[in-house]
Amino acid sequence: MSEPSAIASGKPSAASRRDFLKTSTAIVGGALAGSLAIARSAHAAGDDQIRIALIGCGGRGTGAANQALSTQGNVKLIAMADIYKDHLDHSYQTLLKQENLKSRIDVPDDRKFVGFDAFQKALDAGPDLVILATPPGFRPMHFEAAVKANKHIFMEKPVATDAPGVRRVLAAAEESKKRNLAVGVGLQRHHQNVYLETIKRLQDGAIGEIIATRVYWNGSTPWMHERKPGQSEMDYQLTNWYYFTWICGDHIVEQHIHNMDVINWLKNGYPVKANGMGGCQVRKGKDYGETFDHHCVEFEYADGSRMFSQCRHIPGCWNSVSEHAHGTKGTANIGNGMIKSTSGSTVETWRYRGPTPDPYQVEHDDLFASIRSGNPINEAENGAKSTMTAILGRMCTYSGKEVTWDQAINSEINLAPDEFSFAATPKSLPDANGLYQLPVPGLTKVV
Repeated sequence: MSEPSAIASGKPSAASRRDFLKTSTAIVGGALAGSLAIARSAHAAGDDQIRIALIGCGGRGTGAANQALSTQGNVKLIAMADIYKDHLDHSYQTLLKQENLKSRIDVPDDRKFVGFDAFQKALDAGPDLVILATPPGFRPMHFEAAVKANKHIFMEKPVATDAPGVRRVLAAAEESKKRNLAVGVGLQRHHQNVYLETIKRLQDGAIGEIIATRVYWNGSTPWMHERKPGQSEMDYQLTNWYYFTWICGDHIVEQHIHNMDVINWLKNGYPVKANGMGGCQVRKGKDYGETFDHHCVEFEYADGSRMFSQCRHIPGCWNSVSEHAHGTKGTANIGNGMIKSTSGSTVETWRYRGPTPDPYQVEHDDLFASIRSGNPINEAENGAKSTMTAILGRMCTYSGKEVTWDQAINSEINLAPDEFSFAATPKSLPDANGLYQLPVPGLTKVV
């Protein structure tokens, strides 16, 4: 099914819940503007029910639904959507097994939607908030549709896999602010006490001027699914999505975004340019698609400071998932909550020793509390720009060239297929030997 060019707004809330989303006249102008009403107030009464639709029923989507249903107040899961019925059924049964959630789940068969248009049916089922947890290649389309439908949103990171997708999310993000919609993004470190306290101290000058940072997501290769006999190319790429750039973004985007986002947060900005190198040394074969197994990037910020980035999917190597800062007066291991500051010959060490609640739960607690307060948080713009930071890094490793932020964000290279259906043909196809073309630094075009 081709992507719809225009998507109608969601169904109105019931009369008993009319105060939940108050509307006024339509916005005129902008890519998402039209006849749709603006949600003026996020939540008028603390005990009003927030109805949830889950779009993308894999492991992360199921986890996000669990966390959303575990927030304070009256919440109910009323719709679920996925391309695959078995994913939806497994997610539904997994959630039902949680005794504390059973009373908060009301998803009859007629509100379980399957297929490429399932997301729209879920939006039309009358939720107040949607969880967008499909593979990231679908995120721009789903986010835009959710904003048009006046829904509050929690969306997983990354929020796009190419520059056109990022620009689409940024446009929808601007519209979501006008509509007073809450938008949470799954960069949960922003809701993690150790990061909040450590970054505050660093921004307050605990190690002086920060001149360099280091970030890592080095580990082993994740899951892989072999091709089934007779499986269509689209079906195969969707089930093995981690290894195709159009839907995953490569692991520098899908995973390493967490670490880069921390440094963007610390620097209160985004890189102006980058250069890097990468390749596929070990993870080769028909079922490993077109992505690299290692990336190494040097990012430069406007003040001249650097972020040195590594991510690797190769077993038997040094592993680390961490962020570090180096300043004129000391160093910090941010995720470990440790700062070493120097004054002359004296070294003082500070360690975070406060509470450590689950940040995945806290990010939902914060999102839902903001809706109920009438002051919704909106993390969409940062989510898009940190996604673009990771895409910039991938552009450098794939091309072997220095790329500026402006060149990257303005790239017109669209990785998505021309239509979304099992009969559609993705842009990347295997050769006669069943192998996919890997990017070739020095030759691959990225802007």
